[in-house]
Amino acid sequence: MKTTTKTTERNVGIDIGKSTLDIFVLEQDNHWQTDNTEAGVRALAARLARYKLARIVVEATGGYERKLVYALAEKGLPVVVVQPMHVRQFAKAQGILAKTDKLDARVIAEFGAIMKPPIRQIQTKKIRYFRDLLARRRQLMEARTQELNRLDKADKAIQSTHKRLIKILDKEVAWVTAKLERTVGEVTEWQETYEIVTSVPGVGDGVAHTLLGELPELGSLSPRQVAALCGLAPFNKDSGSFKGKRRIKGGRAPIRTMLYMAMMCAIQHNPVMKKFYAKLVAAGKHKKVALTACMRKLVTILNAMVRDGRRWQEA
Repeated sequence: MKTTTKTTERNVGIDIGKSTLDIFVLEQDNHWQTDNTEAGVRALAARLARYKLARIVVEATGGYERKLVYALAEKGLPVVVVQPMHVRQFAKAQGILAKTDKLDARVIAEFGAIMKPPIRQIQTKKIRYFRDLLARRRQLMEARTQELNRLDKADKAIQSTHKRLIKILDKEVAWVTAKLERTVGEVTEWQETYEIVTSVPGVGDGVAHTLLGELPELGSLSPRQVAALCGLAPFNKDSGSFKGKRRIKGGRAPIRTMLYMAMMCAIQHNPVMKKFYAKLVAAGKHKKVALTACMRKLVTILNAMVRDGRRWQEA
């Protein structure tokens, strides 16, 4: 399907592969391919900078897109990262079942022109570095948990190899944690947010670091927005006379996971959360539903505290 328009702005779709990039300028029906290398990305950014662009749309591809996205953002170009599932559903809605690199680039460009995904500011290098540290810490902790589980079931003859690996993982976790703490201390705004967040009983370094890296918008959002970004906003599932259960979905999974662990502690040691949780359970709410409601309440409170620049007050 060809799209024609009189506007001078251009919508660009880029299909990202491990070694190549397929670029499609929709309004010019123009396609070309380049290498997904530093030199290829620099040349592409310089070429696209000559256009008057509405948006450049790329799919999240597990990290292969990062080099390109950052290079385009540094040039001040309107780059948008979208979920591949959304683009695929858009293609299926048009009856496009075939799949080639050129066709994918075109569909991505059409998705940008028609759906107009919002252009969000790309995070700074400091925040990207901080998020990489957070991701590495999660990976190390997962590996450590796996080794501990294996150790429990291992024969005595091979327990030593598990113990050695756990010791190495503990050392790596400590190194990453020290890097996280040092980075927080280097940014004045982060230090203030960190002190506000950790003033809440039951909220420790893990939650504070995750919120700094994964939710830099904290303090500038409405209660509904912050709940939705954390994946804690329930969505209706109604049709006609059918009234389905409202369920949470989407959002930023690392935040939700960390808030869940924090809430397990908070309902024991935070008087406000403990009382709220007990009230919900007494009203007949399932314990997991009550826990989710407490998580939503906590992140809403944290958002308001950071917004107002005030620390925890139990009253």
